[in-house]
Amino acid sequence: MNSCPVRLRGPEHTVDPAGHIEAMRAEYGAVVPVLMDADVPAWMVIGYRELHHVLNTPATFARSSARWNAWDRVPADWPLLPMVIQMPTVLYSEGDEHRRRARAITDALAAVDPHELHSVTVRMADRLIDSFCGAGGVDLRTAYAARIPALVLAWIFGLDEHRGDELAAVMTAMIDGGPDAMVAQRELLARMAHLIAERRAAPGPDAVSRLLAHPAGYTDEELTAELIVVLGGGNQPTAEWIGNALRLMLTDERFSASFAGARSSVRAALNEVLWEDTPTQIQAGRFAVHDTELGGRHIRQGDMVLLGLSGANRDPGVRAGVPAEGNNAHLSFSHGAHQCPFPAQDIAETVAATAVEILLDRLPDVELAVAPQELRWRPSPWVRGVSSLPVTFTPGSPRGDY
Repeated sequence: MNSCPVRLRGPEHTVDPAGHIEAMRAEYGAVVPVLMDADVPAWMVIGYRELHHVLNTPATFARSSARWNAWDRVPADWPLLPMVIQMPTVLYSEGDEHRRRARAITDALAAVDPHELHSVTVRMADRLIDSFCGAGGVDLRTAYAARIPALVLAWIFGLDEHRGDELAAVMTAMIDGGPDAMVAQRELLARMAHLIAERRAAPGPDAVSRLLAHPAGYTDEELTAELIVVLGGGNQPTAEWIGNALRLMLTDERFSASFAGARSSVRAALNEVLWEDTPTQIQAGRFAVHDTELGGRHIRQGDMVLLGLSGANRDPGVRAGVPAEGNNAHLSFSHGAHQCPFPAQDIAETVAATAVEILLDRLPDVELAVAPQELRWRPSPWVRGVSSLPVTFTPGSPRGDY
């Protein structure tokens, strides 16, 4: 197996990620040596069984980045720092501390009424569509797919739409890992601290108030960082999930032939996206508790292991002859103790499916405004989503009945 590391920056990661992953698999196997920004090393796991093992053996592959052996190689302005910096959150905690936090988040999200969630998502979708339905064309990514999860999360947090949009913009800047990533993280911390102060003074029927009242006993500092985790985990991946499903339905004849009113195909498209174009392509990560072997590679204590979710989902060893339709064994929501909480998965699926269904109802003749091959993907190996999704449709009148 090749031991020369692969750089994670470059067009090959976005132009043809499926082909690039299979080329890496053929040359490197299930575990690939990689270099992140500033040539910081890591291992990326793209084998399904190997990744499943990593996610389910926290005694060997732990979550806390305090274990990382490469901190001395990380520049102070490293753009990926928000993804690994040790913070008091459910993402980086382990053992009893992680269970305390995970239980609180699960309970707070499980209390979201599914019928009210659906009604709110329908209302938000109609409001957004009303803002552009008379124009005959729009970029569905920026005007619709990227906005609706943030608006629903704002409602779950007890915020108005304006503050929800602001939060989404700042979160995107942080997740993109650009030069403003750390500035965006500080901005989010300030906004969440302000929100917590508001909820302590005046609790309401929202997830933030429920977390403050939970027996887990969050301090304000703990909850400030935790809310960013919930927002980041719910906003951008769901937005890309919606955008990627719409792209699939607009470009693939299996779906486009029955696009108008084809509610039955929406769930199939959403599930296929999780297999083929999962919003979170790579996630950081896990850290080796001790020297070990994985996929024929020697992993040293403290090495970072990146979760190659997209690569694992595409592993021909588990996908051969198994169609994506009706198969939910993908790893797009991760697995094991640190997987996305089940209530959060349900919320994301309700928002994504409802958003696509309402768009089909309101704009039944929507078509892609450019050739499919002209669509461009966001320039990030970590996230999979189109940069824009321009469409045309017959202009209509705002509904305004929400």
